[in-house]
Amino acid sequence: MPAAERLPEPSNPLGIDGIEFIEYSTSQPQAFGALLQQMGFAAVARHRSREVMLYRQGAMNLIVNSAAPAGDTPALAAIALRVRDAGHAFRHSLDLGAWEMPTRAAAMELHIPGIRGVGDSLLYFVDRYRDFSIYDVDFMPLPGVPRDVPALAGLHWFGVVQTVQDERSADWIDFYRHLLGFSELPEGKYFGVLPKGTLMESPCHRFYLQLLEPPPGAEDIHWDEGLLRVGLGAPDIPAAVAALQQRGVVFVDHGAVQPSDKGALTQVYLGGVTFELVVSRMKVAASTP
Repeated sequence: MPAAERLPEPSNPLGIDGIEFIEYSTSQPQAFGALLQQMGFAAVARHRSREVMLYRQGAMNLIVNSAAPAGDTPALAAIALRVRDAGHAFRHSLDLGAWEMPTRAAAMELHIPGIRGVGDSLLYFVDRYRDFSIYDVDFMPLPGVPRDVPALAGLHWFGVVQTVQDERSADWIDFYRHLLGFSELPEGKYFGVLPKGTLMESPCHRFYLQLLEPPPGAEDIHWDEGLLRVGLGAPDIPAAVAALQQRGVVFVDHGAVQPSDKGALTQVYLGGVTFELVVSRMKVAASTP
């Protein structure tokens, strides 16, 4: 092989295989849990030693952490990525300049490697999600509760929206591209009812990141970098909206954001929590055993 020959980089160097879980931190676990139940999630397990609950719906796992410091509004705190080898993903990220996150595992708890994400958030790497999962060690199933919860109207993880500071999109695009293998979608290609910012697709083609800078004329708006909201995919948005409305979920119904075949946005709950629906027929990752 000639020394000057340059081979293409792997399209998915870490073997990313979807989202294992999304984590929220909150000082209102009961109120937030009630909202999640309206959204079709069900509590299925409790952490053995921490004030942490596992909610599930279809292939989606959602962690509610009330042990970590949190404000009054539930906040997106972490994304856990399914990868081929968690140790390799962690070392690869550090070699490329990522910052290691603090280790919080206690005795008899799994150490899940990860790096610092945007703001105060974390990015975990999980490779135990097939025959053996992380929940088999750290969580106790709730008595009488099935571990499998049907997905309401086919809901599944579609993506996560992230806010960035003015003119910082290029830095975050570089971060996700070089560390994790994400690719930027062509300008003008959007999903749902909120077509703004920059969209990046995961190398496994199973979820997206949306990067939002402050809108023009927003100089007086307090705009932090962080994870803003999750997007839930559904093959039929009107059917998903109707199913959620029957459970008491309220959607924004005016202007360009009103429910359509493309998507929908819930009202703001608990001081700042919203869920976005996006039409999606993508292949859903297998559920955790």
